[in-house]
Amino acid sequence: MTMDYLLFLCGFLLPLSSAVEETLMDTKWATTELAWTSHPETGWEEVSGYDDAMNPIRTYQVCNIRELNQNNWLRSDFIPRKDVLRVYVEMKFTVRDCNSIPNIPGSCKETFNLFHYESDSDSATATSPFWMENPYIKVDTIAPDESFSMLESGRVNTKIRSFGPLSKAGFYLAFQDLGACMSLISVRVFYKKCSTTIANFAVFPETATGAEATSLVIAPGTCVANALEVSVPLKLYCNGDGEWMVPVGSCTCMAGFEPAVKDTQCQACSPGTFKSKQGEGFCSPCPPNSRTSSGASSICSCRTGYYRADNDSPDSGCTTVPSAPRSVISIVNETSLVLEWSEPRDQGGREDLLYNVICKKCLPERGTCTRCDDNVDISPRHLGLTERHVTVRNLQAHTQYSFEIQAVNGVSNKSPYTPHFASVNITTNQAAPSAVPTVHLMGASANAMSLSWLPPEKPNGIILDYEIKYHEKDQGEAIAHTMTAQRSSARIEGLKPGTPYVVQVRARTVAGYGRYSIPTDFSTNHQADPDKTLQEQLPLIVGSLTAGLVFIIVVVVIAIVCLRKQRNGSESEYTEKLQQYKSPIVTPGMKVYIDPFTYEDPNEAIREFAKEIDVSCVKIEEVIGAGNQHKLLSNRGKTARHTLAIPLEDFTPSGEFGEVCRGRLKLPGRREIIVAIKTLKAGYTERQRRDFLSEASIMGQFDHPNIIRLEGVVTKSRPVMIVTEFMENGALDSFLRLNDGQFTVIQLVGMLRGIASGMKYLSDMNYVHRDLAARNILVNSNLVCKVSDFGLSRFLEDDPTDPTYTSSLGGKIPIRWTAPEAIAYRKFTSASDVWSYGIVMWEVMSYGERPYWDMSNQDVINAVEQDYRLPPPMDCPTALHQLMLDCWVKERNLRPKFSQIVNTLDKLIRNAASLKVVTSTHSGASQPLLDRCVPDYTTFTTVGDWLDAIKMSRYRDNFLSSGFASFDLVAQMTAEDLLRIGVTLAGHQKKILGSIQDMRLQMNQTLPVQV
Repeated sequence: MTMDYLLFLCGFLLPLSSAVEETLMDTKWATTELAWTSHPETGWEEVSGYDDAMNPIRTYQVCNIRELNQNNWLRSDFIPRKDVLRVYVEMKFTVRDCNSIPNIPGSCKETFNLFHYESDSDSATATSPFWMENPYIKVDTIAPDESFSMLESGRVNTKIRSFGPLSKAGFYLAFQDLGACMSLISVRVFYKKCSTTIANFAVFPETATGAEATSLVIAPGTCVANALEVSVPLKLYCNGDGEWMVPVGSCTCMAGFEPAVKDTQCQACSPGTFKSKQGEGFCSPCPPNSRTSSGASSICSCRTGYYRADNDSPDSGCTTVPSAPRSVISIVNETSLVLEWSEPRDQGGREDLLYNVICKKCLPERGTCTRCDDNVDISPRHLGLTERHVTVRNLQAHTQYSFEIQAVNGVSNKSPYTPHFASVNITTNQAAPSAVPTVHLMGASANAMSLSWLPPEKPNGIILDYEIKYHEKDQGEAIAHTMTAQRSSARIEGLKPGTPYVVQVRARTVAGYGRYSIPTDFSTNHQADPDKTLQEQLPLIVGSLTAGLVFIIVVVVIAIVCLRKQRNGSESEYTEKLQQYKSPIVTPGMKVYIDPFTYEDPNEAIREFAKEIDVSCVKIEEVIGAGNQHKLLSNRGKTARHTLAIPLEDFTPSGEFGEVCRGRLKLPGRREIIVAIKTLKAGYTERQRRDFLSEASIMGQFDHPNIIRLEGVVTKSRPVMIVTEFMENGALDSFLRLNDGQFTVIQLVGMLRGIASGMKYLSDMNYVHRDLAARNILVNSNLVCKVSDFGLSRFLEDDPTDPTYTSSLGGKIPIRWTAPEAIAYRKFTSASDVWSYGIVMWEVMSYGERPYWDMSNQDVINAVEQDYRLPPPMDCPTALHQLMLDCWVKERNLRPKFSQIVNTLDKLIRNAASLKVVTSTHSGASQPLLDRCVPDYTTFTTVGDWLDAIKMSRYRDNFLSSGFASFDLVAQMTAEDLLRIGVTLAGHQKKILGSIQDMRLQMNQTLPVQV
């Protein structure tokens, strides 16, 4: 029983219009014999007569009252139903008063019976159906309000009876006399309907009443011309009396139209007026500086020279650009400058005023000015300034500059003209040169060194000469020596053999000396060179001998390791670098993963497994995120927002961060593709570079449709980059939360099958992932899931601020996704990846819910150790939850292999019926964990707090504005109520209704029993 119908029964819904009756049959207007069928022939008799207006009518009468046991039947012709469900019979008749008839037996009656018989065709005969109550269906016994005697004129009685529901093509009426003296003057058969009406700017069609007198028939509505729906469903109820009830849902006039004719029409706004939004409001005159010359306008266009910003509402007036800033003041200090100015006289009618500072370097001899180089520093910035002052640094000395200070506001970008600006011309003073870059040793002998260097980046004039300062490293600067050079190279002689020296260089202009270069250590040789040729070849000879020695040492170390392994049969520290893999039995042609950290030269691993891309082939388009060295992001990026209890802006994990960008890759002979580009920021060490590129060395060994594909690396230019395929939908966990309830079970299983296929490939290559989780699965535009993030095995210890990775035995482990043996003993194998895969299955089927909810990591460890497991998510098929439980078997050797998981999922996909069996959410060992996720509504102060707890806070306003502000009302809500207040997503409806069911159960437990 719907809420609308309950209100109807309680009298809260009042009719909107009176009923309309449609006649199916009326004997009053018969001009010829009716010729109805009677039984027996001595019973009912058709006679002619006149009504009160002396119009001829056909009537039936019977008066066999002096004979006992009367059973006289009269049956009408076949009456077509016309698809109505309930009909009404109006009977006009007269009945003789039995007391006014002398000498009659006691069988005289003053009543008769009304029957009906349904049929799909006009098939009744004189003998069929049988003249008895079954198969005829009795409607009612009809008694007169007044009877008459012989001394009085006939008193006409009018009675109306109804019956239904009707289901066949038509029906017959039958009248049974059991011994009365009466006349059936007229019979009218009709049905009731609600006529076409307009309510809330919606047209509702003519609608017949329902099968029962209390039925409510829903009539769908259609908005009138130039109106749009406000809420759905749009419907109106027709009650059993043919009257419309109060409508559900409504329409309102669209933008550019206003209500008219008592809210039954939407008429266009007249010229000079507009209406910007859909709703009940009326048209308004155009705002300042705007106009419209046509009707039905939803916006008034701006007059010439006036504009609206993109975020301005159509109801706001049009504004213009500001005038130029005033009173510009410049203060020059050598090659620095301070600019100050006052605000414009006219701000254009807006408050969002900003300033741009444009720097131009002028060449007086050419009479031209060009934009300044990027090395000119304008602080705090040169565009979008809110302050009216800037500091400019790194200008060139003795150079003329022109600065434009532009005033802009929210509509400046709409104007086709250059913003108004004030300009100032300045000439910088003389300044000393900047520091000399790093000094290089070109060659050394026992008593001399050859040096070279680059000129200063900012000479600020003509370099006159360079000063070289040097001293023995052990003696300090107190006894330093100096010499000058005219070029950017010099040879220092008279040095001690085999002695380290500290060298610095600075440049001089007419303004004086600049700053010294960074102190650099160089050493002379121990012995004098026999000749120049030997001096030049010495570095090559030394390098060759060193390389040979290193090679011999490596061979000896490997031999010792192999002998120890054969002798002891135990895993060494070296095998820990191979992810604790024992030597696999390799089948011919099978590819095995090679740990890049086993290479003595990490660059060799990069060259072997990752293709070098020329930087000219890569074009960065936009920054889409930032990540540390073991997280490669897609366009949405992966953040800690969904896994931490702290805000994203407070999440600053350690490690070398770089930017993650979206860009394009165009290789020769190949079409251009969109890629994700991860960069290593400047200032890195060699170890940081090696660690950054190790992920590429790992990723480059994989080639599978469910593994993120490495396009290549850029290592020969700056910045260093890793380039991968671009995944449009980002991380799987955030993607599922964004699309809660929007996928079928088959689609979700398809995603799981792709992840399992990728993990089978990694397992076959003897690679252990160690951090398999939905956050490390990327999704493309075709919903293909790909395993990513191959840096965890090396970098679990790099992120102390992320509680997802909790310390255990000196390292960092993602507790909620990790198998017990890996937490306790750091034993990572493919079997531990299978455990993590079970958690990923749970994340997918719960649309990105956090595993174990708000339990602490230690609580999770304890619960798993006590054999508690996660319960099935809402509507999770039994077969999938059983597969999860198989993945979470404590004994790792009993867990399924990834090949078995893929086969199981393939069978489920082929047999879709097996996915329709849903697991009970209150079963087995999962019960203690399940209880943790059922919120107790008594702990919440408001309905809004409850919605926050079940992560449905987006519907807070929907509940409150619809009147569901108390838990008693919320507990009575149905799916139709949720749809009516705007909860349209099926997944969200299930989650809210499930929590409401828990609320009802808790209410039954907390309310006292009513006797």
